[in-house]
Amino acid sequence: MAEQLMKYSEAVKKFDPVIGLETHVELSTNTKLFCPAPISFGAEPNTELTPVSLGLPGSLPVINEAAVDYAIKLGLALHCQINEWSQFSRKNYFYPDMPRDYQISQYDKPTNGEGYLDVELEDGTVFRVPIERAHIEDDAGKNTHVGGADGRIEGADHSLVDYNRAGVPLIEIVTKPIEGAGDRAPEIAGAYMRAIRDIVRALNISHARMEQGNMRADVNVSLRRNPSDPFGTRSETKNVNSFRGIERTIQYEIRRQAAILDKGGEILQETRHWDEASQATAGGRVKSDADDYRYFPDPDLVMLHITPEHVDEIRKQMPEMPRERRNRLKGEWNFSDIEMRDVVNADALDLIEETVKLGATPAGAKKWWLGELSREANAKGVALEELDITPQAVADVERLIAEGKLNDKLAKQTVAFVLKGEGTPEQVVEAHGFKVVSDDGALQAAVQEALDANPDVVEKLKGGNMKPMGAIIGAVMRATKGQADAKAVTKIVMEKIKG
Repeated sequence: MAEQLMKYSEAVKKFDPVIGLETHVELSTNTKLFCPAPISFGAEPNTELTPVSLGLPGSLPVINEAAVDYAIKLGLALHCQINEWSQFSRKNYFYPDMPRDYQISQYDKPTNGEGYLDVELEDGTVFRVPIERAHIEDDAGKNTHVGGADGRIEGADHSLVDYNRAGVPLIEIVTKPIEGAGDRAPEIAGAYMRAIRDIVRALNISHARMEQGNMRADVNVSLRRNPSDPFGTRSETKNVNSFRGIERTIQYEIRRQAAILDKGGEILQETRHWDEASQATAGGRVKSDADDYRYFPDPDLVMLHITPEHVDEIRKQMPEMPRERRNRLKGEWNFSDIEMRDVVNADALDLIEETVKLGATPAGAKKWWLGELSREANAKGVALEELDITPQAVADVERLIAEGKLNDKLAKQTVAFVLKGEGTPEQVVEAHGFKVVSDDGALQAAVQEALDANPDVVEKLKGGNMKPMGAIIGAVMRATKGQADAKAVTKIVMEKIKG
């Protein structure tokens, strides 16, 4: 039975939404958090294991130093208090993908304490998201339910467990309740998650590929009548792994909860799941509170001591942060705010920057990555970076255009063949015989023939009406099989009609 929903515009008028995000970022270390088992995406199930990651009796955890340093880097980027002493605890719960029956996490003594992140919205507004902590923990394995719809447990006849992911290091970034978002709550959550992704990639501590599970979020939503009222009962939608899914989860939960509260009903504190197919959340289990997990310090791990000197050393290694980098490049490239937002939204910033470094103009690089290549990526349903073309190839095409060896039409054909795997732009040009007609005599003859065939166009051009120029250029292009230079053709036409 479909749940009743209130119109979003009505819901945010009647109620004040409060949201919270628990973002899990899988770290790109070579080995797991507490053992030397390797980490690689897509490995054969249950092949990247040690006694520690399987939770076998007598096995003892040893902390991964690189994971701790990665956590400190992220804490600095999020303006967190880096605690000199932190502690790992056991979070006790039973689930088949947790081989020890407890998770090693940080509870009341995390490595990274309070912080904040300023996120920029579509219209340039900056919203500060308060952060409660960013703690270290290990991941669970992965359950695969066989026989149910969309891999869900409902209707499945059996389940399989892959423990390769068990023990992979995670940072869980927990926000404080995000108040004051109003009707922009979904947008703020999406912008925050994109900012986290950009930061961890800039720090080179995570691949942050949401479709691969490197990054996912638990989304908390509650409503109250007025901003001065106590917080309402929240729902927690687990493991949402797309930016759009996070935004739509919040929008749906606001509409669902508003409809219940408006009729005098009560919100159940529960975990829920986002269903991409139905674009709705579905109820799961009653939400456990922290007391239910029976946290206690892990007796196999001593407290973690991070000296101020070590933090200072890591601080010196910090790269430029994404927001500062975007502002710098926007000025260097002379892009408007809208142009830079288009670049960022297309996830093309790195590609354009690399293309510019290889010799292309910023405008030229942007034209290709946000034009032909973006359309190709959308048609194939892949990310820009997954296309079979490199920034070097795009820069080479721009260079061939600047050298007069390709015109726009031939350049598009060259790119199309590069995407098909036919080699570099130079190899494609040679193989297909692409060459701009630069012989003045040949162009003169083709232009004269086009003018002779279109006397009405000639009269309009002589009268100062330049709109029909395209007809002449088109005729010359057909005569030269698309290999004429449009600027050269226009110049010759103007010389002839004035002569």
